[in-house]
Amino acid sequence: QVQLVESGGGLVQAGGSLRLSCAASGRTFSSYATGWFRQAPGKEREFVAAINWSGGSTYYADSVKGRFTISRDNAKNTVYLQMNSLKPEDTAVYYCAVGRYRTAATATSDFGSWGQGTQVTVSS
Repeated sequence: QVQLVESGGGLVQAGGSLRLSCAASGRTFSSYATGWFRQAPGKEREFVAAINWSGGSTYYADSVKGRFTISRDNAKNTVYLQMNSLKPEDTAVYYCAVGRYRTAATATSDFGSWGQGTQVTVSS
């Protein structure tokens, strides 16, 4: 079992930036893909970005492509999400997750461990 703790959320104006961090402990973090998801009020949890176990492959939702960057530091057991050019529609609770496999995935069912989430609010 792996424990995940997200940080870095907050309130930012449209066009601004935030960097989310997710620190992992427990299960061998570096052997598995990781990802970020988000959930806005009244909506289902949706995929944002994912990265494979080595950091060599990344995937993004179309809605964030070109604005968000996922990265990982296996030596620090941490995954990051750099969010630039934020829009009000990016407002949501952001969750990090550790995958069941080494390759990156986009479905929630492919991720077995989840953090508690961090709130991101983008004002217009």
